[in-house]
Amino acid sequence: MKPIQVGLLGIGTVGSGTFSVLQRNQEEIRRRAGRGIEIAMVADLDMTRAKQVVGDAAKVVGDAREIIANPDIDVVVELIGGYGIAKALVLEAIAAGKHVVTANKALLAVHGTEIFKAAAEKGVIVAYEAAVAGGIPIIKALREGLTANSIQWVAGIINGTTNFILSEMRDKGLDFDVVLKEAQALGYAEADPTFDIEGVDAAHKATLMSAIAFGIPVQFDKAYVEGITKLSGADIRYAEQLGYRIKLLGITKRADKGIELRVHPSLVPAKRLIANVEGAMNAVVVHGDAVGTTLYYGKGAGSEPTASAVIADLVDIARLHGADLAHSVPPLAFQSNTLGAAGKELPVLPMAEVVTSYYLRIRVADEAGVLAKITGILANAGISIDAVLQREADEVGGEGSTQTDLIILTHDTREGDMDQALAEIQALPTVLAPITRIRKEELN
Repeated sequence: MKPIQVGLLGIGTVGSGTFSVLQRNQEEIRRRAGRGIEIAMVADLDMTRAKQVVGDAAKVVGDAREIIANPDIDVVVELIGGYGIAKALVLEAIAAGKHVVTANKALLAVHGTEIFKAAAEKGVIVAYEAAVAGGIPIIKALREGLTANSIQWVAGIINGTTNFILSEMRDKGLDFDVVLKEAQALGYAEADPTFDIEGVDAAHKATLMSAIAFGIPVQFDKAYVEGITKLSGADIRYAEQLGYRIKLLGITKRADKGIELRVHPSLVPAKRLIANVEGAMNAVVVHGDAVGTTLYYGKGAGSEPTASAVIADLVDIARLHGADLAHSVPPLAFQSNTLGAAGKELPVLPMAEVVTSYYLRIRVADEAGVLAKITGILANAGISIDAVLQREADEVGGEGSTQTDLIILTHDTREGDMDQALAEIQALPTVLAPITRIRKEELN
């Protein structure tokens, strides 16, 4: 049987890893796919570097549209990234009848509905295992392995840069700014790390997992996104003393009124497996009604881990190539004609409607009656307190300090009610600094 002919758009870190793994494990991949998979063409603006990577094994061109126009190319692998030219090339490839494999979570989180619709109309596959959690096969698990389940929630450490920073802050007792510079020096963080540290990258991935888990269209614009830039070493120390660790989580959850879709720092009990995921590793926890809780752990980025996911998609396409795709697994696991109906029944909830518990750190004047005023405001808002800790003034501000930190843990409450209560507490003259609020996720 003729090998599948692949055109690679971009041969940077992931592209070169894909080429290398495919060459190295060619025979094993052929046996699993039932036919060969060959990278026949590579497009990259740096043609000299591309030729150094592929040698004589593939034709190198500077224009990606040469690959799309080639009738012998069966699959286009998009590894350019971003929303701009990548979107145009993916849609052109689909229009030309090519299957598409992409690692571009940003593109699919923002434009996935349009892209999947175009692919369905043209009868081609858009596969994107590499777009979420690198080498961890979480897309396949959600789309296929857990298909019998009603998914209740998904929570994941899905950005390695932020997890590395938080791990270093905890291990070394350093503040965010110091560790960010270390992460950049080690290559874990980009020169412009905004998408990582502000939670945008994790939100792209959480958006895709939410759509698969709950049968809703991709709706990145409705995700709540909060990064780690405001976290301090003090909060990480206090969390540790309380039996928690702080992780940036992407969370999507089935609630009474709709679907929660949010990314933010969270206190997670230290006894949970996901709380012990350190460094640049990723992990995703999925809770289904039939299977219970399952955990997926591994490298979320890197040349060959991500290449592993790209090639897994190529193998799936090779197995289906030439077959009737009408009954293949849909891109978002649910048949496209049911997504609209599901979306109407299950709206993405605004953050004010989310119910969770909280960690509060309040810097206050060390004087009588302060705690009573604060707990009174919380009680009037219907917010139940789980625990209260008051740090020694000397510990917070040094010897002779007249201010201290109050640490309050709450039970579950509606975010909108917490917003109102915190605004009232912040206005008290004895509250001396902006209140730190971190959501707490038990992940039971």
